[in-house]
Amino acid sequence: MLHPVQAAGLPTLGDGASSLTTGEERRLGDSIVKELYRDPDYLDDPVLQEYVEGIWLHLQDAARKNGELSQELEERFAWTLLLGKDRQVNAFALPGGYMGVYLGLIGVVSSGDELASVIAHETSHITQRHIARMLSQQGKQTPLMLASMLLGALAATRSPDAAMAIMMGGPAAVMQNQLNFSRAMESEADRMGYSLMAPAGFAPQGFVSMFGKLQQASRLNDNGSWPYLRSHPLTTQRIADMDSRVPPGKRAAAPAPTLEHVMMAARARVISNTGVDVRRQWATLPRSGSFASLTQAEQIGQLYAATLSAIYLRDWPLAREMVQRLLSATAGNAQANIQARWLSAELEYKADQPQAAFAALPLQSSNAPQPAPKVTASGNLAGPREAGPREAGPSLATIDVVEHVAPRRPELLLRADILLKLGQAASMASPLQTWVTDHPRDGTAWQTLARVWRSQGQEMRALRAEAEAQVAYYDYAAAVDRFKAAQDLARKAGAKADYFEASIIDTRLRAVDELLREQLRDKTINK
Repeated sequence: MLHPVQAAGLPTLGDGASSLTTGEERRLGDSIVKELYRDPDYLDDPVLQEYVEGIWLHLQDAARKNGELSQELEERFAWTLLLGKDRQVNAFALPGGYMGVYLGLIGVVSSGDELASVIAHETSHITQRHIARMLSQQGKQTPLMLASMLLGALAATRSPDAAMAIMMGGPAAVMQNQLNFSRAMESEADRMGYSLMAPAGFAPQGFVSMFGKLQQASRLNDNGSWPYLRSHPLTTQRIADMDSRVPPGKRAAAPAPTLEHVMMAARARVISNTGVDVRRQWATLPRSGSFASLTQAEQIGQLYAATLSAIYLRDWPLAREMVQRLLSATAGNAQANIQARWLSAELEYKADQPQAAFAALPLQSSNAPQPAPKVTASGNLAGPREAGPREAGPSLATIDVVEHVAPRRPELLLRADILLKLGQAASMASPLQTWVTDHPRDGTAWQTLARVWRSQGQEMRALRAEAEAQVAYYDYAAAVDRFKAAQDLARKAGAKADYFEASIIDTRLRAVDELLREQLRDKTINK
């Protein structure tokens, strides 16, 4: 039986002796992502991470059901999302199942459906292995050289100077041109991405309305705020093709944003815009006379932005005023109210009021309404959590009540931070261990677990968790250093050492040391 892609007459990567295997493509992606994790622009904001990743997980599920996500790609690729805190409106696919999304894109799209259209398009670039097809034209060059070229091309979307520091002369210029997908690949990603929307639960009109935004930006000659147009050039044919796929009666209906989306868009805008004056303006907007004339969604978006801006400005009275208004405004919407409560707990935590922050957390949490992430070699991330200001909440005596409930990631990490500040984080070791078992490449969760173990005087376990965090970021040299420190500690403890933990450390050290040697061999070959 023909694979749906073959049946549709679409090209496959298997043509040609120089094609990258899926393993080589994953290795190439790992090399690139290792550098991106070190970039100061990289951001792990658990709330935004869960929101965007929830959209992506739905689209992956649709691709799986449509037969576009093969079992080989599902097992071998990373399926890992990285957020960039830059304000540029951009997203990109990388080899081996990695995707990057900048906060500028989240902040500018009008709905989750528009954001889903971009992610669906990039997902199709991954499932159809478009980058690998282009890289195959580079012949026998080593994966690390190709990784450097791709990093340079990616840097060029942000800063030509940064690109020159990474790119390697003439070949890199060729690679930068090749990062601009061919028209055939763009059209293919449009068609296949569009086909994922409805099965994933998103309005296909999101594609058309997003194309409208891109078209408007293109008419303004791309002033630099839309790098997406440079790597994904818009054509009249692409616009017409997407418009023709929407039923006539629905073409004019742009998807309405959910309250949760306007809150996430506000969060993205505030985090990515570090200007003090702008944040001061946002912090007081809900006090203006025109606020009452806004729609409910606009009011909630402004209240969220005002609260978060006031937090960054450390104006605690103003932040508490705004978050109380936000809690009241979202009382009738479960998902929006959860986001408001998380923001309230975040406020009290950053105001150094851990008891109030803990009281803001709900007694129980439940999984986000999204497909459960698969346990892959990379470990997909998942889930947020709730919070409220100084309202009635659980007492510290009940902190272990929620352990039987699968936590959402933002709440898990925030709860751990709060209890660490209170000096009562012992109850978090078990849920964090469960989480990293299911999500082994969640470096932030490993780092949080290390802090929990250290607070309990479990230094050897803390060192192992720190090592695993470095493994998650592909920094094998740092991981080996941490594993060896834990190994030395076990030797000094002698018979008093935890034999089971020491055995795990020995095994992991051998495995990661081999990964490090492989990394060093690749660097030597590339010189």
